[in-house]
Amino acid sequence: MFKPIKKTRIYEKIVDEIKDLINQGRLKGGDQLPTERKLSETFKVSRTCVREAFRILESQGLLESRPGNGTYIANNTIDSLIQPLASFILKEKDYQIELFEMRRLLESQLAYLAAERATPENMTKMEKILRRQAEQIANGETGLDSDSDFHHALAEATNNRILLHIIDTIIEFLAESRESYLLGEERAKKSLAHHKKIFSAIKKGDGELAAQAMREHIEDVEKTLVDT
Repeated sequence: MFKPIKKTRIYEKIVDEIKDLINQGRLKGGDQLPTERKLSETFKVSRTCVREAFRILESQGLLESRPGNGTYIANNTIDSLIQPLASFILKEKDYQIELFEMRRLLESQLAYLAAERATPENMTKMEKILRRQAEQIANGETGLDSDSDFHHALAEATNNRILLHIIDTIIEFLAESRESYLLGEERAKKSLAHHKKIFSAIKKGDGELAAQAMREHIEDVEKTLVDT
């Protein structure tokens, strides 16, 4: 049923293949997917790529994760609503500017809440992600999956499922542009430095500082992607 993935942006190819299987009716609502390990072996890719693809598909409403029971094809999807909007936003520069304006407002508040609500488990998870991002950059990679994981973990720390879903959707909206931003060692290092600053504020429980650090991060990305 599944085929090995060979091209760049591997996680996107996994997303496309699973979508194709859904469109063909070979995967239906309620079907359980193989584990990350099994899919990584089948696709001949890392488990990280499979995990990134799963998160994107979940943010689109195509998959649902059932803790302790695996990952399933969702019975009701929102993909038909999300994809046209995503395509429109990415083609219209004015809408991208407005999207970044929304991100500054939303994600700075999200960082504020994370500083107030993050549990020790949330802290540990973010810290591990930052270590992995640093390792990936040191190995010459963009660290895109770790970058996404950090924003996802930060949203998780708010303990607000609606915010988590919105952030995951935004991450998917900007997948291609985020990858462009992270190309080049200096940009990747800058993103990591921003993440560390945000995490440091969250770890201190300083909501205002965390919000400011997040605003600076979003503004830097916007300046690179929109103002050029």
